[in-house]
Amino acid sequence: MQLGRLSRELRDAFGDSDVRRRVQTFDSWIDRASPRAASAGGYDHAETVMDYYDLCSALMVWGWSESLHFAPLRPNESLEESQVRHQRLMFSRLELQRGMAVVDVGCGIGGPMRRCAGEAGVHVVGINNSVIQLEKARRLTAEAGLDHMIDYEVCDFMDMTNIADDTFDRGYAIESTCHAPDKQRAFEEIFRVLKPGALFWGQEMCLTDAFDPNDHRHQAIKRDLMRGIALNDIATFGEVDRALEAAGFSVIEGADRDIQQGPSTPWYQPMDGRHGTLGKALRRLPLGRKAFFAGMKAAQALRLFPKGSAEVVRLLDRTADAYVAGGRAGVFTPLYCFLARKPL
Repeated sequence: MQLGRLSRELRDAFGDSDVRRRVQTFDSWIDRASPRAASAGGYDHAETVMDYYDLCSALMVWGWSESLHFAPLRPNESLEESQVRHQRLMFSRLELQRGMAVVDVGCGIGGPMRRCAGEAGVHVVGINNSVIQLEKARRLTAEAGLDHMIDYEVCDFMDMTNIADDTFDRGYAIESTCHAPDKQRAFEEIFRVLKPGALFWGQEMCLTDAFDPNDHRHQAIKRDLMRGIALNDIATFGEVDRALEAAGFSVIEGADRDIQQGPSTPWYQPMDGRHGTLGKALRRLPLGRKAFFAGMKAAQALRLFPKGSAEVVRLLDRTADAYVAGGRAGVFTPLYCFLARKPL
């Protein structure tokens, strides 16, 4: 993405809003979500998640890729190559067949969705409550010539009442249900729209078995991650599995995909050290992020970028630091992947 295009996309996303105020409001969401404050002000976590992605999506694509998710990394691959390999693993586990109806729960801007439709020959419906993300997904899908294979539903995956029971042959949720205020309810709604016998793949952000709730440093890392990524809580592997089973699914497999056989690279490495092609790798590294923030402040002063853009860059920089801290400490992974089935 060129800088001119990034500027246009940020202007479209921000509109006439006070971006600095929106970033400040986002930063305070944990305090506003506390039981006492939420009961007084009617806090809605779905709105926090939507604002996070509306503010950050264009910059995420700029610094990461069109697939806004993590993947198990190999030393000889770029981030994008690892993402493609990981998505193809998902297609294989889901046993996709041409003509199937598939739901992408929390589709973002649709990177995996386009590959799923294009390579597997399936019809995909993307679920998202961010109109800004869906507009970009539609544009990219049309450019890829896949708009006849993909449809969209503007709704929260906690309430997909526009979709009938037993609609889809397969489903997947990549780093989306980790935002659910109630994981079991989210899985129950996904269970409802899947056909009996359907397979469901998920990728969750989780606390690992190394997390010690009595360790103050671990708790600080968890809070920084929750705050920076708009996670209402961070589940353990076992809590994810139990929520799936309580929703009615049979869990077939579940594993932290960051743990690989043979040579591998830690999932957080792109934000901590060079991984992949030099151009995009620099945008992800700590010094590159700091330099981009300084450059954005200057460009903002010259009105080349909308006011508040630098504040969003700083928000994403802090979030990247939280990811790296969680990964280095071994207490957090964004790669807990499961396969489950809705019983016949």
